[in-house]
Amino acid sequence: MFDNQQLTYEMPRLEKFALRLARNKADADDLVQATLLRAIEKKHLFQDNTDLFKWTSKMMYNLFVSGYRRKVKFETQYDPENYIEKQSVEAPQDKQVELAKVKEAMNELSEEHREVLLLICIQGMRYQDVAEMLDVPVGTVRSRLSRAREQLQALLDTPRGGKEFFSMLPAHQLKDTRIAA
Repeated sequence: MFDNQQLTYEMPRLEKFALRLARNKADADDLVQATLLRAIEKKHLFQDNTDLFKWTSKMMYNLFVSGYRRKVKFETQYDPENYIEKQSVEAPQDKQVELAKVKEAMNELSEEHREVLLLICIQGMRYQDVAEMLDVPVGTVRSRLSRAREQLQALLDTPRGGKEFFSMLPAHQLKDTRIAA
């Protein structure tokens, strides 16, 4: 029989093995926890002179396979997510026009301002990562981002005339657009 202290020594190896199985940190943590709980419950079945890691990793593998089979059999069978993902709904026309305005305004920004805006606001990168990527100080990234946001907002707040408005619409919408004289 083993004691719980020996089990804690095996945790880093079990966590690594769980991550390889689950390929997801949260699921791997759950798998390690379930394995440790099962090992403590089945402690009386452990035979002396047996490798504790091999015993617990086999237990972990069996838990993983059972969970995977259960998931495939039940969860995906009745899960509406697959059906919902296949459905495509086009944005309402007002959203398309708004997005076209944003796209046009983004194209009017300088390359360095557009790049910083895309990296931080769209891709969600951290300031430090963008600074390293562009080989500029973090303060420059913050400054460019601030100026880019101000310029973009100013461009979006500027009223646009009819010709400019219709140039933003996709071609398939232009033929349906009629201007009352």
